[in-house]
Amino acid sequence: MPGKKLYVVGMGPGEERYMTREAIAALEESDVIAGYTVYINLLPEKYRNKEQIVTGMRQEEERCRMSLERASEGKTVALVCSGDAGVYGMASLVLELAEDYPGVEVNVVSGVTAALSGSAVLGSPLSNDFAVISLSDILTPKDKIIRRLRAAAEGDFCIALYNPGSRHRPDALKEAVQVLMESIEGGRVAGIVENIGREDQKMRICTLKELSECEVNMFMTVFIGNSLTKVIDGRLVTPRGYSIRKEEEERQDG
Repeated sequence: MPGKKLYVVGMGPGEERYMTREAIAALEESDVIAGYTVYINLLPEKYRNKEQIVTGMRQEEERCRMSLERASEGKTVALVCSGDAGVYGMASLVLELAEDYPGVEVNVVSGVTAALSGSAVLGSPLSNDFAVISLSDILTPKDKIIRRLRAAAEGDFCIALYNPGSRHRPDALKEAVQVLMESIEGGRVAGIVENIGREDQKMRICTLKELSECEVNMFMTVFIGNSLTKVIDGRLVTPRGYSIRKEEEERQDG
């Protein structure tokens, strides 16, 4: 197939077994693979012999432009993102910048985002309506993050929190918990998954209040249940609502 093509690839946690077939096909087809240093290092060895474009943290626009430039030169390029390319990934930025590179075909390849892969590790905490909120204030003002947390809590959503803390934001999760506890009881069940899908994967079930005492990092995803979420045999479970519907049907029949 001709070049001038850029795939924005969601690679899930990183290991090939967690990638979609579409993602694997895009990586195999590409002449060049681009990405943040950590994500490039997670790729299987068989992709290491391809030309690479590697940049560090906060060099997202540079990375996207370099990828678009190589594609405009006739190469097929895969720009990799962890999780899903459209969920806090590079897909939106690439599509914004692509206007400056006419003739480059951009294809967004979805992947398994941490809310979904982490939920599976814990059990099924997102089986009803849920909200995904990033606690990073690099691109989103802190006051807007707080408004979104309050809205999710008041709406009784199950919640997945991305970027719960870092060296520069050690108290981000603790502050978020304080906001959530304006509307949610401290005993609400919650969970944390670290390094999802990797060899050192860890998980913990706790309460909302206990979350504020946890040491966090950028490789964790935090889950807070809704008012019906419970622990069953060590797994977080949010009922889908079938038992409630059955009870309602039985009342109507009676």
